[in-house]
Amino acid sequence: MPLNEDLLSPYRRFSRDEWAALRADTPLTLTLEDLKRLQSANDPISIEEVVAIYLPLSRLLALYVAATQGLFRATQRFLGAEDGKMPYIIGVAGSVAVGKSTTARVLRALLSRWPNTPKVDLVTTDGFLHPNAVLEREGLMERKGFPESYDGAALLRFLSDVKAGRHEVKAPVYSHLVYDVVPGEHVVVDRPDILIVEGLNVLLPNRIRRYGEELPFVSDYFDFSVYLHADEADLENWYVARFMRLRQTAFRDERSFFRKFADLTDEAAVKMARDIWTRINLRNLHENIQPTRARASLVLTKGGEHRIEEVALRKL
Repeated sequence: MPLNEDLLSPYRRFSRDEWAALRADTPLTLTLEDLKRLQSANDPISIEEVVAIYLPLSRLLALYVAATQGLFRATQRFLGAEDGKMPYIIGVAGSVAVGKSTTARVLRALLSRWPNTPKVDLVTTDGFLHPNAVLEREGLMERKGFPESYDGAALLRFLSDVKAGRHEVKAPVYSHLVYDVVPGEHVVVDRPDILIVEGLNVLLPNRIRRYGEELPFVSDYFDFSVYLHADEADLENWYVARFMRLRQTAFRDERSFFRKFADLTDEAAVKMARDIWTRINLRNLHENIQPTRARASLVLTKGGEHRIEEVALRKL
């Protein structure tokens, strides 16, 4: 008898309509104006998308967080500990141009409206990239966004301190305008109920040192993780469209790292965008990002119009 692949899969899969039905009576707490502020360039999101996909997800996460909070309190009672608070950490991963930033911001807005999670913070791993001066010295500018371009030790210290419930933990800030870490600028995370960590490679598994000693990595600190998936052809088209849009806006700022691209002809700009996509972003997707998809708690699969068509939830 042939094996049933659905039974062997670690995921339970839902069509868009099946997932939307799990919203139950969860109220919509975002307006059109809220969405306009939350969405990223070239990543449209509709109220219908929020209702169908993100409201059921926020409901599920609220249940997971409440259960985890209850377990933590029970453990604290058992240990006789006091004044303990362990934030629930959610990772959001996926390719360049897939829409991670919009997903992370929408989740933050929805989850902060649940009564048991009023304080939700969001940090991107871009701030933990090595400064350009370091990347240039190490010959890594062409590998920006690859695992070796990050200050992994600093990111681990940050997550360890947050998970331990420490006060006022600082994360560095990255500017997409100047394409570099901003010296001396930080965001402060102070014992949130939930921390959302968004980044390309946040689901990479542990690295093993010599003699089998494991080095903790980012995903070890996650309680839940979301991976955004889309076909490579769609990702490339979205990247090129975003590049062309930025060429007419942010690239024209004199401070922009990409100012040199603003005056290219349309044909030359498209060629440049596709070259950057193929040479850097697609390679990173193949080598580092896409292989981590199977480690996610939830996989959201997008169609060509940025519309999520399938949801896969890891079985407990």
